[in-house]
Amino acid sequence: MTTVLDRSKAHSESDVQQWLRMYRQMLMIRLFEEQVNDLYTRALMPGLAHLYTGQEAVAVGICEALRLDDYITSTHRGHGHCLAKGAQLGAMFAELLGKEAGYCKGKGGSMHIADPDTGNLGANAIVGGSAGIATGAAFSAKRLNTGQVAVCFFGDGAMGQGLLYEVMNMAALWTLPVIYVCENNLYNEYTHNSETLAGDMLTRAVGFGVPGERIDGQEVRKVYATAKTMVARVRAGAGPAFLVCDTYRFHGHHVGDINREYYRSKQEEQQWKTERDPVKLMLDWLTTEKVANRAQLDQIQNEVKAEVEKAVQFAMAAPYPAVDRVAQDVYA
Repeated sequence: MTTVLDRSKAHSESDVQQWLRMYRQMLMIRLFEEQVNDLYTRALMPGLAHLYTGQEAVAVGICEALRLDDYITSTHRGHGHCLAKGAQLGAMFAELLGKEAGYCKGKGGSMHIADPDTGNLGANAIVGGSAGIATGAAFSAKRLNTGQVAVCFFGDGAMGQGLLYEVMNMAALWTLPVIYVCENNLYNEYTHNSETLAGDMLTRAVGFGVPGERIDGQEVRKVYATAKTMVARVRAGAGPAFLVCDTYRFHGHHVGDINREYYRSKQEEQQWKTERDPVKLMLDWLTTEKVANRAQLDQIQNEVKAEVEKAVQFAMAAPYPAVDRVAQDVYA
């Protein structure tokens, strides 16, 4: 894509390209998830999916600060992490539809997508289940002296899992290059975390001597700036870090969670959608700062929309795995 930039305000070429890239990635995740919801409601997708809509700035801001060979581990709400780290739309949709062209040959589905070529060690259906994998990857990177960093994404519900604290303790003792990123979207499935979490999230990490920070996870530029500093520190050998990103999922816990008023109000949802939408916040900033005009941003939106639609068509037309391959590439 060639974009003619509005230079009414002075910004470096590299900064402009980076901001537009981050906006494009957030928009891609948003449109991807809209298509996933559509496929589910039309009964074209087997199983459930946990949409990342509303949390795009976290994945994009952090992955923008990583190298391609850096590691990430993901969650059951992991589509955004996969795409932000470099996954291809067609292979993502194919995996969700159970097609052989998917990243796990259609056998992993929404909650188990992995892409080692981009450093993505996989989504995980177990709450907090990837914490050990990320810490192990960081241990490997340190022993092999590769200079790689591992990022472990997890939700606030994982703050109640003992595994997280066991590996955080090990990471602190062994000075491992790993960043633990809590996406605090306020709800542990259907329960507000005020009913499940005692004390302050950051002090839990401080207890292990792990420095932490809590930020607005809806501002992608803030997430990126914070992650860039943390990644540089961790890569330099200073040991693990902990980051809490305050965010919000716009949809239910999963695509079938339609009536949510018994655990959160429509007013709360609408307030987050109108005032704290990360895609809109970035769009407004880009236009206010005159980084690009609305026509240029509309062009990006049209291009991303076409890419997503093309990827859906590819996945719909792709074949299913042969029946005699049902036990291949499956481990237990």
